[in-house]
Amino acid sequence: MKNYFWLFCLFLCSCSTNPETYIAHVEGYWEIDEVTMADGSTKAYKFNETIDYISINDSLKGFRKKLKPGLNDTYYTSDDVEAIQLKMEANQLMIYYTTPYAKWSERVLEATPTHLKLINDSENVYLYKRYTPIKLDLE
Repeated sequence: MKNYFWLFCLFLCSCSTNPETYIAHVEGYWEIDEVTMADGSTKAYKFNETIDYISINDSLKGFRKKLKPGLNDTYYTSDDVEAIQLKMEANQLMIYYTTPYAKWSERVLEATPTHLKLINDSENVYLYKRYTPIKLDLE
């Protein structure tokens, strides 16, 4: 019976995702899809005026910027930007944000080619979907 317990534990460990694999998927254009508050309530976003653009370099530093999408791959933005740094800590991928006014962090719960799921210090869970640009054939 004891051997089955250890085999079961080994099976569970082998099925878990390595958060380091999330790093490759964090960069890009993201649109908020849903927020689940710490109390369990959810808010779905059917339309977004802004999207988040996340850029990461080889040293896992970069920035996050709010963009207003236009037509045919055009974007409008302000000068506001958040410096970010990704770090692996205790087998979790963390994103640290810095602005002239504040510092905070979020933990990456999941990052795939199509979805990004983050949790903040208040235990609010943010689900993003990969943004698809609006393309019109103007000819």
